[in-house]
Amino acid sequence: MLYVICNKCGLLCIYAKGRIQLVAWAWMSSVQNNHPVRIAIPFKALKKDTLNSLTLEWFLQVKNYRLTLDRNRCVGCQICLNACPKRAITFQKQLRLPGEVAKKVKIDIDGDKCNFCGICDVTCLYGAIKVVQNGNANNDLSVLVKKSYPAFIRNIVVDTRKCDKKCVECEAVCPLKLIKISKITYDGKPIQDLSVLSPLGQKRVQIRIDIQNGFCPTCRLCEFKCAGGSIKVKKIFDGHFLLDSEKCLKGCRDCVDICPIVGTLSVDVWGRVVVDEQTCTFCGACQNVCPNPEALSIRRINVQHTPIRSGAWNKALERITSPEGAVREFKAHATQIRQKIVKKRFEIEAMKKK
Repeated sequence: MLYVICNKCGLLCIYAKGRIQLVAWAWMSSVQNNHPVRIAIPFKALKKDTLNSLTLEWFLQVKNYRLTLDRNRCVGCQICLNACPKRAITFQKQLRLPGEVAKKVKIDIDGDKCNFCGICDVTCLYGAIKVVQNGNANNDLSVLVKKSYPAFIRNIVVDTRKCDKKCVECEAVCPLKLIKISKITYDGKPIQDLSVLSPLGQKRVQIRIDIQNGFCPTCRLCEFKCAGGSIKVKKIFDGHFLLDSEKCLKGCRDCVDICPIVGTLSVDVWGRVVVDEQTCTFCGACQNVCPNPEALSIRRINVQHTPIRSGAWNKALERITSPEGAVREFKAHATQIRQKIVKKRFEIEAMKKK
């Protein structure tokens, strides 16, 4: 007997090991009915790993899924690794020659475990991972559409009315080059040198600040460098950078060299690593390269995300932060629900009195 199985449910399920379940079901059917079973699963998988990218693809009957990791944008952090429900993402430290600076870890994704759920896409602080369906980059991820996972909130507010027309500090300070400042004259023409304009023309120049929000890790460097206060950023992650200087290897500065936010980590005159938690994104790239795991750790305590009620997110939150951090969010959510109930009760009582 021939069973034609599309296997879509098994491949897309975040929790079930679909292929194993299907094979087990077919084997049990053959044993019970005493006849051979052949499984025809229209499925093809490809994996391509190059210097600049890693690509995984699934080809099903009517859909194909593609995951692309941009190694140039990837900083080798640990957020996607912790969030993945299948434990399909791993990292490996790269060898370096004596005298070379530290290299970021190399991220790998196991094609046998990955089910293209898109959680890594949503979770990546730096926008290095993209999951698309049928080649449509604008297609919403199923985990967001079905509300099984929240979207991270990049709260970036720009008020160009406060900008100094000659200032380009925020563009220059962005460590990832995600900010572009353009100046437009009153008649809509771009201009670079304001000195060629009259005083009235300079006053009428409009400033436009374009930020690639999808790739911004919300380090807040642009906010701190902006003298006019035109940029306000709220971090995705709040947390603490824990460092035991006594356990640091003498002369080691791997975490400083690997940090994607320049200036967040530095070495003082006594040779100790110093951190500026105001600009730290708590991504964990430094922890991945640290030669002594006991010397450095990252503790995330809060995540800015859209409202969600999902078991997948509850488990991911516990891995990304900690069991205590997850409990803290659950209690905060319960408090909000109680506040809404009390508010509604007061509104009902007020209507009865009218």
